[in-house]
Amino acid sequence: MAITILSPVECDRMRRAGRAAAATLAYVGSRLAPGMTTAEIDRLVRVHTEAQGGRPSQLGYHGFPAAVCVSRNDIVCHGVPSPHVRLVDGDIVNVDVTTELDGFHGDTSATYVIGDAAPAARALVELARGARHAGIAAAVPGARLGDIGAAITKYVGDDGSIVEAYGGHGIGRAMHMEPHVSHVGRPQCGHRLREGMAFTVEPMINAGTSAVRTDADGWTVRTADGALSAQFEHTVLIGPHGPEITTLLAEGEPHTS
Repeated sequence: MAITILSPVECDRMRRAGRAAAATLAYVGSRLAPGMTTAEIDRLVRVHTEAQGGRPSQLGYHGFPAAVCVSRNDIVCHGVPSPHVRLVDGDIVNVDVTTELDGFHGDTSATYVIGDAAPAARALVELARGARHAGIAAAVPGARLGDIGAAITKYVGDDGSIVEAYGGHGIGRAMHMEPHVSHVGRPQCGHRLREGMAFTVEPMINAGTSAVRTDADGWTVRTADGALSAQFEHTVLIGPHGPEITTLLAEGEPHTS
């Protein structure tokens, strides 16, 4: 498995792409409201990404028909935006933005609560957010990939189910690269983390079982039991002293993920 080690110049370009993706996610997230269609979310992503000089990395990727994945309620990932699907009060919805800027990619997502969601839904959202934080905190130089999954597993405990069918991925000049980053794992197993590696940490946490199924469209992945699912994602660079999140906004800009 060939894992790319980025140069200082490439790392800087990753930061720029990451900030662009973060800006688009924050822009869209602040506009979500009951009644909005998921196709409208796609339109906002396209317009904002273009205004920054970027390109939606997901558009056309292996035939994906949209610029963003929008995953509502029981959709785990890869939800295809539609003019026929509207957000309603009480929904939770993940918006997954990936931006290509100057040949490098930034990938980030957040799950938003629409209106007055049930306490259990809100708790699941916060569990997924905390799971991402736990995984990132374990991504230090000298650790191994398994330490990330082990940290997420420990954090989630019995409060939710971690989806094992999908994971994080290397990222840089391509949106998806080696290595695969499992969100379950054993400490000190797998490839050792080295300065200059870049990958996503994006645990998907289900309220029910971890089993998933794919819709007839070939993209939309749902929980097998119809339970809710939540996810948060950042792109991470391994620095000399620890993980650096590239998908954060510039200082002073508001962020909702």
